[in-house]
Amino acid sequence: MFTGIIEEVGRITRIEQRGENRRITIAAKNTPKELKTGNSVAVSGVCLTALDIRPGSFCADLAPETWVRTSFSRIHEGALVNLELPMKADGRFGGHIVQGHVDGVGKFLALERIEDSENFWLRIELPRDVEKYTVYKGSISVEGISLTVARLEGLTCTIAIIPHTVEMTNLNSLQPGDPVNLEADLIAKYVEKMMTREEPGGSLTVEELVQQGF
Repeated sequence: MFTGIIEEVGRITRIEQRGENRRITIAAKNTPKELKTGNSVAVSGVCLTALDIRPGSFCADLAPETWVRTSFSRIHEGALVNLELPMKADGRFGGHIVQGHVDGVGKFLALERIEDSENFWLRIELPRDVEKYTVYKGSISVEGISLTVARLEGLTCTIAIIPHTVEMTNLNSLQPGDPVNLEADLIAKYVEKMMTREEPGGSLTVEELVQQGF
């Protein structure tokens, strides 16, 4: 489990085809020091398994499904990726619950400085499967970054970004039209499941769910 607080930005140094899978090599200063073979690591919001760990780099294998259904479809050697290690049992939630399971791929529209401010507006076009879980002031993970929705107009999601986030993530390397990994708020997905769950006597109403402590 992750929290969406990016710890380091790595760089893709190699993409190698291995049978049906692709192996990516990521150069990073600090993350490899904390990894052991088989450990989980979030790479731009995707939970991957660390392999071939060396000083200053590690590898991860991508199945065809992962390659096609994430923003990895746009990566190339030299591309920047956000890195986060799993949260420790005694750690603090700095962001929100992030599983590293991509719900959909959005489209990066713009990162524009707010007039008379040092901050930025990040605009993302959401797929409908993610938009339905997205609410004003709610949480959303973009490329593994825990962010808060400032405005939602149709499928366009606008988020306020501080300079630190721009400097410490891969956001400033994105170009308009680039795909970005999105993970919706986990709680919203569980609420939807409970609201549509069927019992022997039929579907539960909102009142019945409340009475049962949901």
